[in-house]
Parts: sequence; C-alpha cells; structure tokens
Amino acid sequence: MIRDKKGYGLFIFVLILIAINIFLFHQDFRSLEKNLTFAMLDVGQGDALFIESPTGTQILIDGGPPGKIMGALHRVMSPFDRRIDAIIITNPDQDHIGGFADILKVYKVNGVFEPGTFNDSKIYQNLKEEIKNKNIPDILAKKGMRLHIGGGAVIDILFPDRDVSLWDTNDGSVVARLSYGETSIMLTGDSTSITEKIILKENSPARLESTILKVGHHGSRTSTSHDFVKAVSPKFALISNGKDNKYGHPHQDTLSTLAQFGAKILRTDLLRTIVVKSNGSMLRWEHAR
Repeated sequence: MIRDKKGYGLFIFVLILIAINIFLFHQDFRSLEKNLTFAMLDVGQGDALFIESPTGTQILIDGGPPGKIMGALHRVMSPFDRRIDAIIITNPDQDHIGGFADILKVYKVNGVFEPGTFNDSKIYQNLKEEIKNKNIPDILAKKGMRLHIGGGAVIDILFPDRDVSLWDTNDGSVVARLSYGETSIMLTGDSTSITEKIILKENSPARLESTILKVGHHGSRTSTSHDFVKAVSPKFALISNGKDNKYGHPHQDTLSTLAQFGAKILRTDLLRTIVVKSNGSMLRWEHAR
C-alpha cells in the first residue's frame, strides 16, 4: 500500500515536471517570435493603450478613467510583472489619466512623457505630485523625438511642435506614430482637426501613412477629418469608447469618413479589449484573456 502511494506520488511529480517544461518551452518559443504587441484596452469612455516591443519594453499610453485600468491591463500583462518602462500622457483630462494613480501604486515606472498642457483638476495635480515624489523623470514630448523601444520598433512624436501650455487639452494632445517593420500605428490621443491640419502641413502623406489609425477623441466629429484619414490611409481604425456613452461617440460623421476610405472599424464598446500582434510584416488579431 505504501509502495503504491509512493509510486502514485512519483507519477504526479513527473507530470508536474513535464507540465513545467512544456510551459517554459512555450514561453521560450513565444520569445523567439519577436512580435510587437499593441492593445487598445477596454476602459469604458476613455483611452488606454498598451505596447510591448519585440524585446519586452512596455509602454502605457494613457490610463483611462479612475478604477478601470488595472483589470484591463491584467488581461495583457503577466500578473507577476510589476514594471512599466514609460507612460505617455496624451492629454491631462480625467478619461486619459484617472487610472495612473493605481498604476504608480503597483508598477515601477521609469519615465513619463506629456504634452505640456494643463488641467486644474485634483486628479491631475495629485498625479503630478506622485510623479515628483517617486522621482520619475517627467519629460516634455516634442516633435522630432524618436523613442527606440527595442527590436527595431520605434515611436516618433509628431506633435506638439510648439509650446501648448495655454492650448485646449484636446488641441494640444500628443500625436505619435508607432512603427515596426511594415506595421505602423497612428496614435492620436484626443487630437482635433486643428491638430490634424498642423500635422498635415508639416508631414508628407508617406510619413503619415499607417496600417492602423487609433481614431482621435473616441470617434468624435471634431477629429478624424477627411484629409487626415486620406493621408493616413489606414486599413484598420480602432475606436476606444464606452458602451452607450452620453457623448454619442463614435459620431456617424466619423464612421462615414472612415468607411469612405475602406478602413475596417473595431470598437471597444463592441469588442472590449482589442489586441494585435505583428512580426513586422503580418498582423495577428487576438482576444484578450
């Protein structure tokens, strides 16, 4: 009887070892894939984008409204991971920064980029104070900056190109372009048609053309102008918006403009978190766990 129990215990131990080896092999195989991961997180009526480079650098662009980011982020990050290399604040409004208070409590953040616009809300003031208390470098995002995030993936800052401290927070949003091989993603924050006109004037269509357009301001008609979409010429358009939101986002005008240029539209209110992976040439769409 004792021998049988020992044999059974040994059998279970061997099974566990096999399972661990399969898991580690799977993880090693995944690491060899050299994929760029981009996720539009479902945070309701707000913005939060997660990027992981082929070498593992992790960037969080915006943090959504308060109380939404952690659950969404856990669907695309390991529960044991407590590091985010940088956060980018595209604008200081609550629906873009509300979740960063929770992020700074849990994760070690190595740097913050922001546009230089201001918001007198307590949420923004507390966030700035926490960044200062934790001695996190707070960097002003400016046109011409290129962030090399590893494996050949880069983020190019296209806007602001000037001092926007007195600008409306939406007009002064950070606009950037993420690229990896043949894959590129236009990141627009809450930028408006005013911002788009400046970017169009300063950049050739070849520099703006992108595989994916992160649609500005949750699909509001104040963004995503005809000329901008024409220049970007996206195959896919991603919209971050809350289900049955009070603003009516996305507006039909915006959906019509995107449809006119043949962009396939994906929305968080319909699909929840949207994840795309690229090996530099091909895209693979996934459902978050």
